[in-house]
Amino acid sequence: MKDRLKIGITCYPTLGGSGVVATELGKLLAEQGHQVHFITHSMPFRLGKFDKNIFYHEVEVNDYYVFKYPPYDLSLASKLAQVVQLEELDLLHVHYAIPHAVCALLAKQMVGDRVKVVTTLHGTDITVLAQDESLSDLIRYAINGSDAVTAVSRDLIQETRKLLSIEKPIDLAYNFVDKRVYYPREVTALRKEFAHPDEKILIHISNFRPVKRVTDVVEVFDKICRDVPSRLLFVGEGPELSKVLCKVKERGLLDRVTFCGKQDDVAQLLSLSDVMLLPSEKESFGLVALEAMACGVPSVASNAGGIPELITHGETGFLADIGDVDQMAYYTKMLLTDKALYEKVTQACLHRARFTFCNDVITRQYEEIYYRVLERPMPEELKMKPMNC
Repeated sequence: MKDRLKIGITCYPTLGGSGVVATELGKLLAEQGHQVHFITHSMPFRLGKFDKNIFYHEVEVNDYYVFKYPPYDLSLASKLAQVVQLEELDLLHVHYAIPHAVCALLAKQMVGDRVKVVTTLHGTDITVLAQDESLSDLIRYAINGSDAVTAVSRDLIQETRKLLSIEKPIDLAYNFVDKRVYYPREVTALRKEFAHPDEKILIHISNFRPVKRVTDVVEVFDKICRDVPSRLLFVGEGPELSKVLCKVKERGLLDRVTFCGKQDDVAQLLSLSDVMLLPSEKESFGLVALEAMACGVPSVASNAGGIPELITHGETGFLADIGDVDQMAYYTKMLLTDKALYEKVTQACLHRARFTFCNDVITRQYEEIYYRVLERPMPEELKMKPMNC
């Protein structure tokens, strides 16, 4: 369709919320008739089945002897410019200010102003990297040089403005889940593989970085299973995994904890769970909590970053201060032992996930941003397309 767009997407393609959101957005845009080109160092792990509107371009890094480290950033910028010219892309949507937005701006200089750059801030580029004085000017340059900037929570927008003195408009575009993928599944038989009928199942999903405070999950679970027969599922891998395993052994919980490793399709595991535990020190949004919410699973989480924008305390889950494992355990036990409360919270979760974080709404929001920066009218059929929230 001549009025549809040609969009390049660059993200971290491996496990992580930003890569998941970028990949899912690309798939939804392709369904709308846009041509989507993923330009990354490896295939995005959730890209899935073939789609005639989706293309993948691998960034290859040449290990020249003159460089101490392979110059990925330069290779990415060169590849972005090459794909823009070859495929006549309208815009580049890059996830994370550095290195992706910087590389996109370099590519734009190489090919001319005809291509626009939209940058989405996911958190780490601001909450961690922007506090490094050697990088803050570069991040500020990437944001100010982009044709449009989005962030996944109001909290992240405020932190960006505060840390970097950014005055440029930043669009709020929440993360989302595809309601066709994340919904309560029939998992009665699968649940029997993990727990007895009288036991509850808790779950934690992350990349096991220190900021996720995964050892707090073990402490919370230890307090819960003293009073409530329960099991714990860990999904994901990362640098803190060995510490978590040691703490599980130390507390004598090894027979009640299952390490599932990295999983592509987590909707099944979420559907068989009763509560998600998310004690992170920092979360710009908390995508795993939204995925759980969409499957009817409430979260008990830390009152940090953008999490309160997702979880309404006492309505769609519960929030505790960072590191307050006693309070988290208390709220979790409340949910697990009060059937009326649990049913009320579960229904609120399903409603909020479906209507506030609807994939149709967020996809259209990004389309509106794209057409705005390109100074083109949005096709009427896209404007009028019903939203199935």
